[in-house]
Amino acid sequence: MPHRPGRPDSGTAIPTTAMPTGPQPGRTRHDREDDSVVQQQSRNGTHITAAPTPAPAASRRHRPFTAALVALLAVAGLSTAMTSGAQAADNPYERGPAPTTASIEAVRGPYAVSQTTVSSLSVSGFDGGTIYYPTTTSDGTFGAVAISPGFTATQSSIAWLGPRLASQGFVVITIDTLSTLDQPDSRGRQLLSALDYLTQRSTVRSRIDSTRLGVMGHSMGGGGSLEAAKSRPSLQAAIPLTGWNTDKTWPELRTPTLIVGADGDTVAPVSSHSEPFYESLPATLDKAYLELNNASHFTPNTSNTTIAKYSISWLKRFIDNDTRYEQFLCPLPRPSLTIEEYRGNCPHTS
Repeated sequence: MPHRPGRPDSGTAIPTTAMPTGPQPGRTRHDREDDSVVQQQSRNGTHITAAPTPAPAASRRHRPFTAALVALLAVAGLSTAMTSGAQAADNPYERGPAPTTASIEAVRGPYAVSQTTVSSLSVSGFDGGTIYYPTTTSDGTFGAVAISPGFTATQSSIAWLGPRLASQGFVVITIDTLSTLDQPDSRGRQLLSALDYLTQRSTVRSRIDSTRLGVMGHSMGGGGSLEAAKSRPSLQAAIPLTGWNTDKTWPELRTPTLIVGADGDTVAPVSSHSEPFYESLPATLDKAYLELNNASHFTPNTSNTTIAKYSISWLKRFIDNDTRYEQFLCPLPRPSLTIEEYRGNCPHTS
């Protein structure tokens, strides 16, 4: 297919030096989910009833069997309780109720969200932004994600991701870059500066687990998320959305990475960006490639259920180590009205 000149994230022509040439009524869903959790807890509980009244003399020969049965049930109940406790101890980072397809596709998740503006005058290394965070403090700390916009764009272009991800149990900062013309390597550094601000100086720092961090970005911001993961291997997840970068190979990455491309992208065609990015990632790395069907380079700039569904699943699986979300990633999703192609290595090992 001949190359059609791309347009930048805000509609301004991209200079040739920056871009390459070439190709519900009633009860809510959450009410029902809360009920299901209570019901599950009830099923897992151990209940001991009062001892039965003495049996008639004719039935006393059954007492040894009855006593053994009661003892066996008590042990089984104790075993169930111990198993549940062990599972909780195995992963202290699980947040929120057990996920369903409906819950991860919903516009809002189980957490109420607040937000606060970060002035460019109060930070260094990036140009300010907006923090979205779960309002509750009863669930302990949360993982955090920094998100960069693309070339010539501002944080408003990716703002929809802030409350959507935060409502699933993350602290999220969408950033403005120092210059809207910043290249991917600069955007990568700015993403890391934003994470450092979140965990060290922000008003919500006490709500964040600084060992559980991730990065996302659109276009050059997506390329920046790869740069950030390269510079800081301790990151737990990276998600470039229709990413653009002059560097096509990323064999040094150690961060689980979900690459999202679009079949109709003429600014960062998948054949010269997202696909080579994915193919160059180490074979041993937990990685995936999601190509959106009937989508463009600018699809990530508006609310999109497919992007949200798999981004939430990826962030939960690798930032929170929450294997309850593995079901949405493995087996690999099949092509559909919204998915042109999905590749990956399953099962995940991180």
